[in-house]
Amino acid sequence: MNIISTLLNNLNYPAIFFLMLLESTVVPVPSEFVVTPAAYHAAAGQLDVVLIILFATLGADVGASINYFVAKYVGRPVVYRFANSRLGHLCLLNQEKVERSERYFDEHGVAATLTGRFVPVIRHLISIPAGLAQMNYGKFLLFTTIGAGGWHTVLAALGWYLHAIVPEEQLNDKIGEYAEYIKLVIVGLLAVGAAYLIIKHIFKKKTVKHETN
Repeated sequence: MNIISTLLNNLNYPAIFFLMLLESTVVPVPSEFVVTPAAYHAAAGQLDVVLIILFATLGADVGASINYFVAKYVGRPVVYRFANSRLGHLCLLNQEKVERSERYFDEHGVAATLTGRFVPVIRHLISIPAGLAQMNYGKFLLFTTIGAGGWHTVLAALGWYLHAIVPEEQLNDKIGEYAEYIKLVIVGLLAVGAAYLIIKHIFKKKTVKHETN
């Protein structure tokens, strides 16, 4: 963890890539404390915000791909054994979290690899059920890239905004505060979207039934 702390305190493009790779596996590295501070420094002219989003998303793609292929080839028993192991618990992983990510994948289908990137806890684990379900890798990578890129863009925008209103010594506190608001808004939007799809599906079934009769 000392290595992670050092990288967080010395953010550059390789560090951003590596930290987001870890975050998309099972290592607890909060993306908001990587991309947002990096964008904060970009607003000061120290980094390029577009490259920050690019390297963060590439790192997420690689990390998610590791989870995907491990889950695909070792299978569910080994995944759950690791989740229940001491090492898994050190990574803040447990069976309940893996089960939650599987339920989310089952409920939302392959699109879960996109929308799941915006959901706390699910975000870095959604690649596991995708691998277990043998999801097409090309589609998995496309959806992961779009989802991760969208999430990193939101975090980068937050960092750029905070540069104008917050001194650097208060940055981490503000990130934690704003990140909670962002999560609530995103979860709310996903809930509204899910409700819309359910209602649309119900009306479609009723229409088909009426036309049949």
